[in-house]
Amino acid sequence: MTARERGELRKSTIADVAERAGVSIKTVSRVINREPKVRQETRDRVERAITDLRYRPNSPGRMLASRRSYNLGLIYNANSSYINSIQNGALDACRSEHYDLLIHPCDYRSPDIAEEIAELVTGSKVDGLLLVPPVSDLPAVRHLLDTGNMPYVTISGMTTASGEWSVGTNDREVSASMVSYLAALGHRRIAFVRGHPDHKAMSRRYQGFLEGMQANSVDVIDGFVVQGENIFQSGIDCGRRLLQQSPRPTAVFCANDHMAAGVMAIAHESGVSLPKELSVAGFDDIPLAGQIWPALTTIRQPLREMASLAATLLIQRLRGNETDNVARVVDAELVTRASTAAPASPD
Repeated sequence: MTARERGELRKSTIADVAERAGVSIKTVSRVINREPKVRQETRDRVERAITDLRYRPNSPGRMLASRRSYNLGLIYNANSSYINSIQNGALDACRSEHYDLLIHPCDYRSPDIAEEIAELVTGSKVDGLLLVPPVSDLPAVRHLLDTGNMPYVTISGMTTASGEWSVGTNDREVSASMVSYLAALGHRRIAFVRGHPDHKAMSRRYQGFLEGMQANSVDVIDGFVVQGENIFQSGIDCGRRLLQQSPRPTAVFCANDHMAAGVMAIAHESGVSLPKELSVAGFDDIPLAGQIWPALTTIRQPLREMASLAATLLIQRLRGNETDNVARVVDAELVTRASTAAPASPD
């Protein structure tokens, strides 16, 4: 019987896990460190024991044995609206692989961003980094990490650079699908609110909009493409400009949900009926999308799954399990709700 089973208030040890699983301490260590040559039955038994005993590997001991910290760093812009899903996804992978996650928000516009990240790396002794746009799109940050041989994986980066480790979604293709959906409803006057140019994913969404318009033989009308800032207020500002057009759009597709909510807010204020007189669609499927009225048609970006996969890839990279195929794509999903409908008077 282990100490925990006897009711003693102390943390479980690796010896407790070994006793519960009926294996040696060395075998438990191999399972924790994901070493090969452990039978799946044995691995499952050890994992169950770890879960039952709520065992946490001793980080200092592991560091001394392996010269690793078993910490990953997650670096993101402090104003990111979707970071909770990314944090939770990264934590999902870290917990299952017995890593800890250091979360570091920053201001990507700071001229000292590279130095800030360098201090984080040296001070915290992280083994590798997860980078979120727009931080992941900064050349100075990438140069710092590449020259310093710091392993990293970008989330929603998806460049075509050779050797890039990244996890993203099919922004361009799914944005084209949204345009096809709106065109199938009968919309011909379709507007687009672009995202902040510092975010490369936003450029891919705009490219998808253009491809969708072309594929459906819908003209891009002058004044119907406006530049947003990824925030609610810019959605209001862009929406006001679009509603002043004559004729005005019958549908507005926004590069993220916050701007879509802003367009909807100014439409309500202007007495424009949604979706009878104006359909609105977004991208991301943040919680707000299902809470506003009418509920927002959008594209569900699988951020939690993407972050979990990115953390798993980073850990595999740290263990030397590198592969040639390092760029992974997790498909997004179109979610139709009440904010879109056929136009009242089809063109």
